[in-house]
Amino acid sequence: MKIKIKKYKKVQSTNNIALKLIKQNVSEPTLITTETQTKGRGRVGKKWISKNGNLFISLLFKYDPKKINFKQFAILNAFLVKNVISKITLKRIEIKWPNDLLFNEKKFCGILQEVIKFDKFDYLIVGIGLNTNIAPINKSFKSTSLKNILDKKINNQKILKKFIITYEKFLKEKNKLSFSDLKKKYTKI
Repeated sequence: MKIKIKKYKKVQSTNNIALKLIKQNVSEPTLITTETQTKGRGRVGKKWISKNGNLFISLLFKYDPKKINFKQFAILNAFLVKNVISKITLKRIEIKWPNDLLFNEKKFCGILQEVIKFDKFDYLIVGIGLNTNIAPINKSFKSTSLKNILDKKINNQKILKKFIITYEKFLKEKNKLSFSDLKKKYTKI
């Protein structure tokens, strides 16, 4: 399933753009990315510190909560993101449930899922904040970046392409396979 790509220079939040697009009747799977995010959001009202040079994306798509529910998607999305990262590093990446990726107990990725009902359909928005080149300073937890992990500058466009390929494949399969089958397939890393 082909994903439509929308690139921006600067937005408040890629998830906010996804919400607006859904309300404008954008119903095909769409990935939003930006160079700068001024008001990135995390779970339960927390702020995502969005340093310029890192990767910020949101993916929106229709979903059937009777087939795969919100919590099941949280599991799948954590593994999908981990799969993408595992393609560029052999280092051990941990999932801190339900929505963070860690290396040596330092956070470098957060995932924010949101559901919106619009025009009789359910949409899932998957926001991903990935510290590719800069580790923000945060008082509540230790953070790092892929650049620190791999000791080299990260090309965000290459990682973005890996996300697109991974999610296009997943979106084709999500309608054909059960949650159990998808979980078996994507947790083998």
